[in-house]
Amino acid sequence: MQSLNEMFTNSAQSSEPQPSARCTQSQHLMPAPNQHTFSSMNTANSSHIISEINHVKQLATDIGNLFLDTDYADVKLIVDGVEFNAHKIVLAARSQYFRALLFSSGMSETNSSCIQIKEAKASAFRLLLQYIYKAKVNLKNEKEELLIDLLSLAHQYGFVDLQKSVSDYLESILDVKNVCSIYEIASLYQLSSLGLHCLRFIDKNCLELLRQNSLLHLSSDSLSSVIERDSFCAPELHIFSLVREWHELNKCAEAKPQLISKIRLPLMQLDELLNQVRLSKLIDSDVILDAIKLKHESNESVLNYRGVLYPDENVATCKYQAAVLKGEFKSALLDGDVLNYDFDRGFTYHPIDDSMSSVSPSSSSSSSTHNCIVVKLGNSTILNHVRLLLWDKDTRSYSYYIEVSMNEKDWLRVVDYSDYLCRSWQNLFFKPVVARYVRVVGVRNTANRIFHLVSMEIRYTTQKYDILNELIVPQHNVATIGQSAFVLEGVSRSKNALINGDYKNYDWDTGYTCHQLGSGCILVQLAQPFVIGSMRLLLWDCDKRSYSYCIETSLDQCNWSMVADKRNEACRSWQIIVFPQRPVSFVRITGTHNTANEVFHCVHFESPCDPEILNRYLENHAQLASQYSNICPLNINNQDRDQIVHNVN
Repeated sequence: MQSLNEMFTNSAQSSEPQPSARCTQSQHLMPAPNQHTFSSMNTANSSHIISEINHVKQLATDIGNLFLDTDYADVKLIVDGVEFNAHKIVLAARSQYFRALLFSSGMSETNSSCIQIKEAKASAFRLLLQYIYKAKVNLKNEKEELLIDLLSLAHQYGFVDLQKSVSDYLESILDVKNVCSIYEIASLYQLSSLGLHCLRFIDKNCLELLRQNSLLHLSSDSLSSVIERDSFCAPELHIFSLVREWHELNKCAEAKPQLISKIRLPLMQLDELLNQVRLSKLIDSDVILDAIKLKHESNESVLNYRGVLYPDENVATCKYQAAVLKGEFKSALLDGDVLNYDFDRGFTYHPIDDSMSSVSPSSSSSSSTHNCIVVKLGNSTILNHVRLLLWDKDTRSYSYYIEVSMNEKDWLRVVDYSDYLCRSWQNLFFKPVVARYVRVVGVRNTANRIFHLVSMEIRYTTQKYDILNELIVPQHNVATIGQSAFVLEGVSRSKNALINGDYKNYDWDTGYTCHQLGSGCILVQLAQPFVIGSMRLLLWDCDKRSYSYCIETSLDQCNWSMVADKRNEACRSWQIIVFPQRPVSFVRITGTHNTANEVFHCVHFESPCDPEILNRYLENHAQLASQYSNICPLNINNQDRDQIVHNVN
């Protein structure tokens, strides 16, 4: 049987090919280039340089000069009593609306030389007409009201690029005086990007807008959409006062229930409910009593709190006044240093309390009763993402859970990895919650009884992600060094060569991971549990040998499930494995046969498989499935295959 060391023998160096006599002889038969040949080439190159004439700028200038010019004008547009000379052909070429208006049969304006433009202001229409002729407008010196009118016209007449440009400019000039009027127009025309920017500006400046009574000028629908947001983080009494004043100003009975339903009465103090809300007679007394009951009988974690929203910003920093309340070596956790740590420094830790691994996720307990790491945020904040760096200078794994709270008494568990083995960087996503405190509780360390945490980031991420049974469903390869995966077993000249992403540079000596047939395996640990349904691997293929193997997955290295059984097949080169989605922390690849020697060699491993490659594979093999019953690594029914394709797309 061949030893593992024999597998790393140097390959023979091939000699460079020498030119044959026949090839050398043929060179004398080739005609030598003469001066005429070079002259022709120079002429051809010179011709190519000047063969294309581009005077687009001059054309644009000439057409732009027709703006408001009476020469050759064949139509007058009357807007708000002001006449504008125009050219039908230019209008039709630039706008589908004008094309239909001026040249479609059945329209009265088709044969008219004078057309009334209704519901438009002359100053805004002049800017639109300038854009039609010149494709440029200077927005900087125009008043905001005029820009809003221009945006309305751009939407009405279908000038998509102009609408986008005006929207982008309005986003850049938002202030407390204009944000409400701009938000109204964004809502009216369903301009999602502009509307979102307005809402986030309102969230950020809600107290100033309330102080200036700016929000009173919103329509009922717009006001409702503002105050229903968790990120509209103002005192609830102020929001109640806003609704009361808006109702007194507008006297709109139909809007009253809609707006009142957006007030979160349980968040108000008891004296506020009794002395201000009740006396206003705006809200029924029974509704107030129900709010008081909910406030006093419910767990704080179930109340619908408001919080500040900082999209894609780490709020666990000094900049946002975050602080570590519990844990040893508190200063290390939030210092931002994720490089300089070792066995003695650079981490925060707590002793692992054996009793905490059995605490129910739905239970409520005081943070002072057990060991943990607690971070206090600067204010009540909306969160949906926590990123941790577990100490990873060896192969140890940790288990833990994460909880959030508003009062440091009632806790809500948002991540529970108590039963999983995790290492290094952890990317954790959950439904958005409002919290002031975040705590991490370690329940297991495979090396000792201490939970070590190097870094912690807390944020609201706008990144798209898929969650199934509280685990991430990745769309791209997570078995990489960058994703903190690790090769626990397998022999290679370079550690983690299997997952370094290089599947081109390999030969007889390097670029692969292996194990002796009949002894051992190749074992990969992912950083955290993922829901996975596909894999791809490259078997060493520098000659014509073939391999047999099987692949198993596990969450704990004790219980294994087979996902690919190729022990009775001759396999070469690239392998794509597809199976029903399942939680995976460990992947074990076991070679069972090699037609050349007694060693199993694997160059590259990824999971999940690249979406485009997987999609093509499924499409091709689905078409051939009736002809070749063994085409897929596993017997996948149509429903599972459709589900996999759906997940990939």
